[in-house]
Amino acid sequence: MMTTSMFSADGSVDLRVTDGVATVRFGHPKSNSLPGRLLRSLAATVARAGERDDVRVLVLRSEGQGAFCAGASFDELAALDNKEDGKEFFLGFARVILAMVEAPVPVVTAVQGKVTGGGVGLVASSDYVVAVEQAALKLSELAVGIGPFVVGPVIERKVGVAAFGAMALDADWRDAAWATRHGLYTQVVPDAAALDAAVAARAAQLAAANPDAVRAIKRVLWEGTDDWGKLLERRAETSGELVLGEFTRAAIQRFKAR
Repeated sequence: MMTTSMFSADGSVDLRVTDGVATVRFGHPKSNSLPGRLLRSLAATVARAGERDDVRVLVLRSEGQGAFCAGASFDELAALDNKEDGKEFFLGFARVILAMVEAPVPVVTAVQGKVTGGGVGLVASSDYVVAVEQAALKLSELAVGIGPFVVGPVIERKVGVAAFGAMALDADWRDAAWATRHGLYTQVVPDAAALDAAVAARAAQLAAANPDAVRAIKRVLWEGTDDWGKLLERRAETSGELVLGEFTRAAIQRFKAR
C-alpha cells in the first residue's frame, strides 16, 4: 500500500493505493467546502493517481459523516477583489472536473451526505456514484448571486438540459431518489456501513476486470468533451466577473452571517 497526503490550512487531500484501487479523500472543517488551495491539491492528486500504471480504478471520498461537499468556500469568495483572481478561483473547479473526466480509469464516488453547489459538479464528473439515502443535493449558486456555470456542462451531460435548468433556477434540494432517476447517483444505500461495502465491492470488481476494456469504456463515456478545457475557462471568467458585483457580494455576506 502507498499513502501520500497534501495538507494545508485550507483542508487536506489524501491518496492511498491498494490492490489497484486509488482512494482520494479530501476534507475541510467547513462541511468539506472547497477553497482554492484544496481545489488545486485535489485536481493534482486525481491526475497523478490516474497516471499510475498500478491504478485500475479511482475512488473519491470526503472526510467525516456529514456533508459530502458544501461547494465553494464562502470565505474565499467574499475575499475576491479582482476579475483575474475570481477567474482563477473558479478555474479550480474546472481543473478538478477535467482531471476526473480525463482520468483513464473509472472514478467511483462515495457520497455520505448532502451535496451543494460545486460538489454536485464532482458527483456529475464521476463514472459510478454510490450515495446514502440522506444525500440530498442542490445547486445553490443563484441564491448568492452567481450561477453554476463551470459545473454546468458536466451536470447537464448527466441530467439533461431541462433538469439542469430547474436545478440552476430554483436552488431547491433534490433527494437521492431524484438524483438516481436523473443519472447523478448510480446506487443508493441505507447507511454509511452499506456505503463502504458497496464502494469497496464495486472498486474491487473494476480492479479485477480487463483493464483495457475498462479504460475503453471510460473513453466512450466521455466522448465529445475534448473542448471542455476552453469551455470551462470561459465559464470561469463569467463567474469571476459576477462574483465581484454588488448584488453578489451582499448576498455572500448575508449567507455567511446565517
